[in-house]
Amino acid sequence: MLFEPPIMKKSIKELRKNQGLTAKELAARLRIEPQGILSIDNLRLKDIPQPLRSKLLPILRGDYTDKIPWL
Repeated sequence: MLFEPPIMKKSIKELRKNQGLTAKELAARLRIEPQGILSIDNLRLKDIPQPLRSKLLPILRGDYTDKIPWL
């Protein structure tokens, strides 16, 4: 990919904090163990393997908040 979106260059921890999520909350949404999130916390999003990245991306972008009816 020649031009990456800026979100791909940020760490998981930074993106998680921007959405106001703890590691435990993010792990619950992904249905994985919190230790799995803590182990990838310092990696950039583009360094995460594709199956996990495709699950993380909508949550860390905030796509799920667009579907809340009262906003």
